[in-house]
Amino acid sequence: MAGAQPHNDRKDPATTDFHPDAAFNTQRSYGGGSCVAPHHLAASAGRDILKQGGNAIEAMVAAASAIAVSYPHMNALGGDGFWLISEPGKAPVAIDACGGAAGLASTDFYAGESSIPERGPKAALTMAGTVSGWQKALDIGAAWGTPLPLGTLLGDAIRYAEQGIAVSRSQEALARKHFDRLSQSPGFSDAFLMDGKIPREGQRLRQPRLASTLRRLAEAGLDDFYRGELARSMADDLEALGSPLRLQDFHDYQAQIVTPLEVELGDATLYNLPAPTQGMASLMILGLYERLNIDSGEGFAHLHGLVEATKRAFMLRDQYITDPGRMTTDLQTLLTPERLDREAAMIDSRKAIAWPYRPEPGDTIWMGTVGSEGRSVSFIQSLYWEFGSGVVLPESGVLWQNRGVSFSLDPDDLRALAPGRKPFHTLNPALARFRDGRSMVYGTMGGEGQPQTQAAIFSRYAMHGMPLQQAIAAPRWLLGRTWGENSTNLKLESRVYTPLVTELEKAGHDVEVLSETFTDTMGHVGAIVHHPDGLIESAHDPRSDGGAASL
Repeated sequence: MAGAQPHNDRKDPATTDFHPDAAFNTQRSYGGGSCVAPHHLAASAGRDILKQGGNAIEAMVAAASAIAVSYPHMNALGGDGFWLISEPGKAPVAIDACGGAAGLASTDFYAGESSIPERGPKAALTMAGTVSGWQKALDIGAAWGTPLPLGTLLGDAIRYAEQGIAVSRSQEALARKHFDRLSQSPGFSDAFLMDGKIPREGQRLRQPRLASTLRRLAEAGLDDFYRGELARSMADDLEALGSPLRLQDFHDYQAQIVTPLEVELGDATLYNLPAPTQGMASLMILGLYERLNIDSGEGFAHLHGLVEATKRAFMLRDQYITDPGRMTTDLQTLLTPERLDREAAMIDSRKAIAWPYRPEPGDTIWMGTVGSEGRSVSFIQSLYWEFGSGVVLPESGVLWQNRGVSFSLDPDDLRALAPGRKPFHTLNPALARFRDGRSMVYGTMGGEGQPQTQAAIFSRYAMHGMPLQQAIAAPRWLLGRTWGENSTNLKLESRVYTPLVTELEKAGHDVEVLSETFTDTMGHVGAIVHHPDGLIESAHDPRSDGGAASL
């Protein structure tokens, strides 16, 4: 298979002279706070807000705005976001900052199309929710002390947009891979090419229009994105380009506070987002895996068990999850001990079930912050596909998402397009509270891979005793389709131990060993653990351009 390599020479990690995972160390500090992000500029922006006395939410807004500039292929102001906010002694709070379909986004608007176009103005059909989510979170954080000025929170992002960022390796690679389609989207070439060419890694990319937009938000307030001059400018540009979005869609939008889903494990309670996200699947995988009573990690039982738990969770996800207003089942009922016992009993410990399913691609960033008081944020922000719709608005420089392509034009489909409906989201930030007083925020980008990677990291760290950074750096896997590929097999990084690969194949898994030792196909993970004595452990993924920045 293309991209695969023979797997007859990989060693048992326990006997390898140099284990690559050992090259990455968990950051540890006491009491000051930490920020983890898939780009080091965002991690630094969040850390610097903590240094100035800001709280975890303010640090996250700084990081979120900074990464919207520094990692534009993964997220932007024109995308969606989801929050999990934890304060010691209180129930976690979730924020749904997902925009719905435009008022004009009906099947009539797409008459003559067999499906919603993947790029271009007709792909820009849902409202961008992330900026409203920032404001909703800041409203919560305002009760924690005197707020820092918005100009301070957005200051680094404005500076990066004005002075320029160094193009990352992944930005160059993904722009090159999808250039033929993206270059046809209005505004993409003006915003992200240099002299008509894809910028190389390390070249300076300035975004002056986006800098002006961020400065406008700092001065006029974040609500200007939806009900001010900025909203009118973006609505006019979207209409002129051929998007169904109109000014009324901006005026009608508000991010919402929602109740997170939860699942009880033996040593911790895990939290994640409800519909329209796949947060239920992330929780279910770990709930099922715990019931398999696997006593050690990294062997066949661990990997096979998580993959089979993933299949059970994904089948239920695809059966039930849609726009919250159309849900017919309370997702929390799928996470009861009785339901998890029943699903776990269907998993064969030695044999893989056949796996045809409809995968969902995606492009995302996850970030986490923890403040000195133990307050923490697990946050995820996305454009859906790399560079989203590819549409960059002429006046504001805002890149718009294509999340709406997950809708179906079949009116009988569970996720059928209709005005105002929210699209299905792969996004799902995670939070764990341990019985011993620890708390953990963690997450990743990667579409279908998000629940699987969350399960790998949590099970390694919390169930099998692996150090946090090693749990992230260790070889990973992905069941399902990756960027630009249609295969739905089980993909493994090349460092996976050869006899384990053979055992998986014998159990019936359709295995593909990728050529890369560290590939961002497997996501960009970050995690922060806060201990009851004030110790903060922070770890980031060597597969990303990110970092952990602690006080």
